[in-house]
Amino acid sequence: MQPETIYDTYTIDTPIGTMIATADENGIASLDFTDKTPQIIISKYPLLLQLEKELHEYFAGKRKVFTLPLNPHGTPFQKQVWETLQTIPYGETISYAQEAEIFGNPKAVRAVANANGRNPIAILIPCHRVIASGGGLGGYSGGIEKKEFLLALEKQEKE
Repeated sequence: MQPETIYDTYTIDTPIGTMIATADENGIASLDFTDKTPQIIISKYPLLLQLEKELHEYFAGKRKVFTLPLNPHGTPFQKQVWETLQTIPYGETISYAQEAEIFGNPKAVRAVANANGRNPIAILIPCHRVIASGGGLGGYSGGIEKKEFLLALEKQEKE
């Protein structure tokens, strides 16, 4: 029997809302937006404190690459898709079809898009950089207004 993984949880305020992060000994396991007013969770876990620092730098336009170890939980297919997402450069966008092609299976557009929707680590695994083939924004689990904000932030800082 596997020992139970112990997670530390932390809330982080960002310009686009409160986020809840979890981490274990192997890395950041999740980072997601919350619409609820969360109970403020204070962490002394160095990884989560570093995440907060790097997120603040990102939103201030001072960070384009995150340095934290990631440990998202998902199927092998989902993890491969999330690795593909991490190859999209800061400030750039690709279509779901392009992502499927980079992933190595051009016919898997729908499956790749579904895996994007299950991405447990917002921003650091940048699914917000994937848009519809026609140039529309497509979906975003955090809400389309957050996707618009993130894309505008990256575009502004890239220029």
